[in-house]
Amino acid sequence: MDKLRFKSKMKLHDDTNATLAAAIGCTPQRLSAKINETKGAEFTQGEIQKIKERYCLSNDEAADIFF
Repeated sequence: MDKLRFKSKMKLHDDTNATLAAAIGCTPQRLSAKINETKGAEFTQGEIQKIKERYCLSNDEAADIFF
């Protein structure tokens, strides 16, 4: 995962861990674990889709960030 690119998209859309977590249906702590890839945390396909729609990401942008 490209953490810096992801964080820049969050900042560009004025999102915090709390606001994005609420939008995708997890806790801010779990979102942080997913971003930092700790405790075995990974984004689900559904969460990636919600983030993709929220940030208007193209398929290529999403692939660059998440894979």
